[in-house]
Amino acid sequence: MIRLSTGVRLVEVERGGAVESVHTGHVVVLDAEGGVRYSAGDPSQVVFARSSLKPLQAVGMLGTGLKLSRPETALAVASHSGSDQHRQLIEQWLQAGGLDESDLACPPALPIGQAECRAYLAAGKTESRIAMNCSGKHTAMLLSCLANDWPISGYLAPSHPLQQRLAVAVGELAGEPVAATAIDGCGAPLFGLSLTAVARAFSRIATADGEPARVAEAMRAHPELVAGERRAATTLMRRVPGLIAKDGAEGVFAAALPDGGALAVKIDDGAGRAADCAAAWALHHLGVDTGLLPELIGAPVLGGGDPVGVIRPAPGW
Repeated sequence: MIRLSTGVRLVEVERGGAVESVHTGHVVVLDAEGGVRYSAGDPSQVVFARSSLKPLQAVGMLGTGLKLSRPETALAVASHSGSDQHRQLIEQWLQAGGLDESDLACPPALPIGQAECRAYLAAGKTESRIAMNCSGKHTAMLLSCLANDWPISGYLAPSHPLQQRLAVAVGELAGEPVAATAIDGCGAPLFGLSLTAVARAFSRIATADGEPARVAEAMRAHPELVAGERRAATTLMRRVPGLIAKDGAEGVFAAALPDGGALAVKIDDGAGRAADCAAAWALHHLGVDTGLLPELIGAPVLGGGDPVGVIRPAPGW
């Protein structure tokens, strides 16, 4: 059983001059040569990196011969907010492949973006598989099966040829074998790796040729498709030239610069607000001007609708 050791104090939440919450976790920052520039906690232990693994899986799908445009590749990587743009592009993509929403095996859901969800419900819509944030990955998985004459029925089974190929691709990019397999929230197989291996994989995607380069180029060209407006991954990729970044559920975040410098974060209590802050702050160890990211490093805490505090990096790192 994977059981995380408790990490170190990474993020504090201040309200009215008092620290009311603390988020502990683990972080690793690699330099362009793959050496550890900074670490805290235990980044060698195995974690489920959740949707931060989607760029690795996308590389694996392209490696099966799947042909995708840049927007489609970005959606294959995405944990999208469920905007009209996201949903319409995925619906068109399915139709072009002779598929429809009923072929997706991800569960029906509402958009995960707050504004997107409000607009979706106001339009009288209900939970759907296309609105589910992983629908882009699932569409790419279905099309990978069609491109290789693999059955689309049961495409999420760990024994399916596609998932077997993706497990190998993830291990190769990470530079270590998959240590554990579980089922992600969307129903797809989920692979356990060390946090250091996740950062190493992002470094390779940011710098390698071939399929990794196609994934990195798509993420850089379409950060709004990878996440969405007001989302940390999109903000980071827009503000930091050449950066690729991907969040994951339960407080995971990974990113890499075009020179190969990379980072990965895991927050012990799974808080996304802390992962966003910690990942943005970790970039200063790679020479990034984190003053470009005030809404991530210093997000306001509200009281009565007004700022009364701040979410900030804990002192000392």
